[in-house]
Amino acid sequence: MNPRPTPFVPDPSGAAASGTARSGHEASGHEPSGPRHAVVVGHGMVGARFAEEVARRDPGGLRLRLTVVGAEPEGPYNRILLPDVLAGRLGAGDLALPALPEGAADVRHGTAATAIDPARRSVVLDTGERLGYDELVLATGAAAVLPPLPGVAHGDGTPAPGVSALRDLGDCRRLMALVRPGAPVVVLGGGVLGLEAARALAGRGARVHLVESAPWIMRRGLDQQAAGILAGHYEALGVTVHAWRTAARWLPGTGLELDDGQVLAGDALVVTAGVRANSGLASAAGLAVDGGVLVDDLLGTSDPRIHAIGDCARHSGGGGGLVASGWEQAAVLADLVTGAAPGARYRGARPVTRLKAEGIELTSLGEPDADASAETVTLADPPGGRYAKLSVRDGRVAGAILLGFPDSAAVIARLYTAASPVPADRLALLLGGAVGGAGTGDAGTSAGAVSEAAADPLVCLCNGVTRSTIEDAWLDGARTRDAVAAATRATTGCGGCVRDVGTLLGSLAEKAPVGD
Repeated sequence: MNPRPTPFVPDPSGAAASGTARSGHEASGHEPSGPRHAVVVGHGMVGARFAEEVARRDPGGLRLRLTVVGAEPEGPYNRILLPDVLAGRLGAGDLALPALPEGAADVRHGTAATAIDPARRSVVLDTGERLGYDELVLATGAAAVLPPLPGVAHGDGTPAPGVSALRDLGDCRRLMALVRPGAPVVVLGGGVLGLEAARALAGRGARVHLVESAPWIMRRGLDQQAAGILAGHYEALGVTVHAWRTAARWLPGTGLELDDGQVLAGDALVVTAGVRANSGLASAAGLAVDGGVLVDDLLGTSDPRIHAIGDCARHSGGGGGLVASGWEQAAVLADLVTGAAPGARYRGARPVTRLKAEGIELTSLGEPDADASAETVTLADPPGGRYAKLSVRDGRVAGAILLGFPDSAAVIARLYTAASPVPADRLALLLGGAVGGAGTGDAGTSAGAVSEAAADPLVCLCNGVTRSTIEDAWLDGARTRDAVAAATRATTGCGGCVRDVGTLLGSLAEKAPVGD
């Protein structure tokens, strides 16, 4: 490991006597020498990815010396897969993210930053130490919001008995202790996390009620018809969906009372009703904050030496709550602070959401309910539990909902993320069939784009990994899922592609010559 930052030479004002550390240039009064120092506050999925991206661009640490501080005692892990731990499909150890190469960073677990001093370019830790920085990266994430309902939280904001969020391993362990097979559980919040938690709890044998205050579940990602078909899937799994219902209070040991007086039995209440950006450090330091730390296309805050990425950041192009956007921000910022690509910019998110619920194939992207300026084709098969909707504007995918159409979802997602032209035969695209032969002009371009996307579909949406990339990794010797993850990053995001990667590896193994 790199050595920890050493105290800097005191300046005439006596700042060092108070424990203040500064950048090497400020402290010595000489021209800078050696690598610059970057401090990363937050060692979750985005902070860890940033450190990894820096190590890839600057493997010897010649340009940038990294110190990473994380408040949690564990190393970085994949929070998106917590529902799989809750369901019993994975163990806590399966969530661990790959370790950085030896010496790539000074990583401190169980250490929290308590204050930022932008004027002196230093960060104060809960150990009393100050770290000087040339660049500061905030990757502090977001925290679950407990609604202001009677019985849900104590006066200090901590969960009341029987109540838990699902944001970290501590929450997951708490829920596993609370929930027993056959017992009733209430999930408050019908977004993606609420739906995944409900499916996981049903998989544990619990009797689950799902409560959503919006007119239908997954309101931001689905239209009403798709949501109704999805609710049917959940009802078939034993989850009772209560949409357009408002919670009134939590009665520990009894359940959740709704605004009409109905009480839903529950030994536990799982709150998945939203998150709030962890921007307190930034706000206290005088940085511009509005629903998150405000950043520009360079991921810079109102202080040009301080950056923010991931769920704690707010960019005009969106991206909050999406791990793929946080990872893209991490890559852009790594390009900038290492000097690998000074022209790198973050332009905003192209949201793709995949519901990770066993037995349900759902992908939603872009505008799920596009306005009349888009051309929309819809296929609905309620008895079969399937629904497909594609909206096209200016010849490009504006939005799509694909429930029960996994092959089409892979092709359309690639067209969307690449902003590629869409062919005239939208129905064939939805059905996953072949699009007519190439023509000229836009028609030829769109047919070529679809043919390419169909021949080499995205397998891992979070990391933009195509089938050919995995095949190449297999040919280079990556014969297991862990090896493919190390080589391509596939399966390290939402986990929705784990089965697809496994199937592809199995197919490649069957086709391989004997002895290969």
